[in-house]
Amino acid sequence: MAILSVSNVTWIRNGRTILDDVSFEVREGEHWGLIGLNGSGKTSLLQIITGYQWPTRGQVTVLGNRYGRVDLREVRRNIGWVSYALLQRVEQDAGSDAALDVIVSGAFSSIGLWEKPNSDHWDRARGLARDLGVGHVADSPFQSLSQGEKQRVLIARALMANPSLLILDEPCTALDVRAREELLTALDAMVTAPDAPALLYVTHHIEEMIPAITHVLALDAGRVAACGEKKAVLTDDVLSRTFHVPVHTVWQGERAFLTVLSTGVTPEAPRAHAPSGWQ
Repeated sequence: MAILSVSNVTWIRNGRTILDDVSFEVREGEHWGLIGLNGSGKTSLLQIITGYQWPTRGQVTVLGNRYGRVDLREVRRNIGWVSYALLQRVEQDAGSDAALDVIVSGAFSSIGLWEKPNSDHWDRARGLARDLGVGHVADSPFQSLSQGEKQRVLIARALMANPSLLILDEPCTALDVRAREELLTALDAMVTAPDAPALLYVTHHIEEMIPAITHVLALDAGRVAACGEKKAVLTDDVLSRTFHVPVHTVWQGERAFLTVLSTGVTPEAPRAHAPSGWQ
C-alpha cells in the first residue's frame, strides 16, 4: 500500500519553477530521507505534501486520498509534522506549559491545552514521553528543556494522533553532537516499532540518516537528482551532484558519513562517529 504518492509535481511561483516534475512514492514499511541544498525545493515539497501549497501540475495522494477530491483537514489528521516553525510557536504560545501537556495537546492539534484530556490521553502521552527519553522532564516547563528534549517532546506530540505519516523537518537543527545522537537513537527505536508511522526525514546532513531509513530522495534545484534505496542514493557521485561539491562517503554500519574534498571550498570534517550500537 502507498502511504504517500507524489506524481509529476511541478510548482511555478511568480514565473519561477520551484519544483520540476518531482515523483516518488512511500510504501508501507518504508522510511524516507529527503536531502538537498537550501533552495532545492525541500520545504516547498513538504508544503505540497501537507496541502498548504497547490502544485501547478501533478498529483498528490496520501493513504489513497487524492488531493483535489478530499477534505484536506481530514488528510492532515493522518500526518504528523515537526518543524522549526512549530518549535518557535510552541515556545511562544505554550512555553510555560509542562512538557506532558504539550505532548497531550497533539491529540487535539492545538498549541496549548484547551480541551480536557481523558485518562487514555494521559497514559499515551506518558508512554510516548518514556519511549522518546523525556519521561524524566514530563512535569517541567517546556521552555526549561534543552533543545534536544524539546524536539523529542514535539515528536511525541506529533505521535499523539496516531499519524500514518510523520514528517520531521531538520529536527537536529541547533543540537550539539550528544543531543543529536540521543535524538537519532530514540527516533530509530521509535520508527522500527511495529505500529510506527512511515517517516519522511528532511536534512542537509547524511549522517542523520538513521539505520531505519530505507530510501532517499535527493533534490537539486527543484528536480529529482536521485531517488531509491538508501545505499543506491548516498553515493559519492549522487551526493557530489546534489551538493555541488566533490565529496567522499564512508559507511559505518547502516549510517553514511560525508567528507567534502578539496576544491577551493573549505572541507567540513564528519560531524561524529556512529554510536557503537550502530556498528
